[in-house]
Amino acid sequence: MQITLDLLNEYRACSAGKEWFAVVFPNGGEYQAVLDAACEDNQPVWAEWLLNKAGPAKTVFKAKILTNKKHFVFAGSIRISENIYISGKLISGSGIQAGHGIQAGHGILAGEGIQAGHGILAGHGIQAGHGILAGWGIEAGNKIKAGLGILAGDGILASNGIQAGWGIEAGEGIKASRGIKAGSGVHAGWGIEAGDEIEASRGIKAGWGIKAGDGIKAGEGIKAGDGIQAGLGIEAGDEIEAGLGMGIFAGLYIRVSNWTVKAKVLAKTKPENLISGYWAGEENKKAEPCEP
Repeated sequence: MQITLDLLNEYRACSAGKEWFAVVFPNGGEYQAVLDAACEDNQPVWAEWLLNKAGPAKTVFKAKILTNKKHFVFAGSIRISENIYISGKLISGSGIQAGHGIQAGHGILAGEGIQAGHGILAGHGIQAGHGILAGWGIEAGNKIKAGLGILAGDGILASNGIQAGWGIEAGEGIKASRGIKAGSGVHAGWGIEAGDEIEASRGIKAGWGIKAGDGIKAGEGIKAGDGIQAGLGIEAGDEIEAGLGMGIFAGLYIRVSNWTVKAKVLAKTKPENLISGYWAGEENKKAEPCEP
C-alpha cells in the first residue's frame, strides 16, 4: 500500500504530520516504511494514527529477537521466537507473539491477540482485540483490556482496571488499582483484589481472599479460600462462600443511613459466615411473583 499526501488529506491528517511526511516522503512512501520512519523520528502517535486509518495488513514480521527499536508499530502480525523488548510503544495491526517474554516501556497494543511463552510487561497499558495469554505473569502500569480472555500462568497486575470480554484467570493473584470485569468468570490461584468493583458474568473464585473497594457481583457463585471483603454490597447468582472460619464483610465503606441500599448481600442462600452487610434475600423472596 502506498501512502501519499493526497491520502493523508483524505484521512484529515494534522498539519504537522503532513509537513513531516512531505519532507521525509516527497514522492510518497510504502505503508510500513512510513510507520517505521515515524517511529524512528519519535512520533509513534502519528504511526498509530495512520494504522488506525489505513487498517491492518496481512504482512508478518518474523525474527529471533526484537530489541533494537525504541518504538515499533507494525501493520501486520509480529512473531518473535524469543524475546521482545521495546523501550517505547509496541503496536501491531494484527497479533503479537513471542516465544519468551514481551516488554515495552510504554504501552502494548494489538488488533488481535497477544501471546508470550514467558511474561508480558508494559509501563503503560496492555490492550488486545482478542485474548492475552502469558506463560508467566502479566503486568501493566495502566489498564489491561482484552476483547476475549486473559490468562496468566502467574499473576495479573494492573495499575488501572482489568477488563476481558471472556474470562480472567491467573495461576497466582489478580490485582487492579481500579475495577476488574469479565464477560465470563474470574479465577485466581491466590487472591483477587480491586480498588473498585469486581464483576463477572459467571463465577468468581480465589484460592485466597477476595477484596473490592466497591461491590462484588457474579452471575454464578463467589468462593474464596480466605475472607471476602467489599466496600459496597456483594451479589451472587448462586452461593457466596468464604474459607473455613473466615468472614464475609460487605458495606465496609457505607454509612449506616445507606445500609439497606448500598450494603446489600444477595445470594441463593444466606452465607453462614456473613459478618457485615444487609442480607436482602428475604426481600427478594417477597418480591418474586406467585405462581398460579
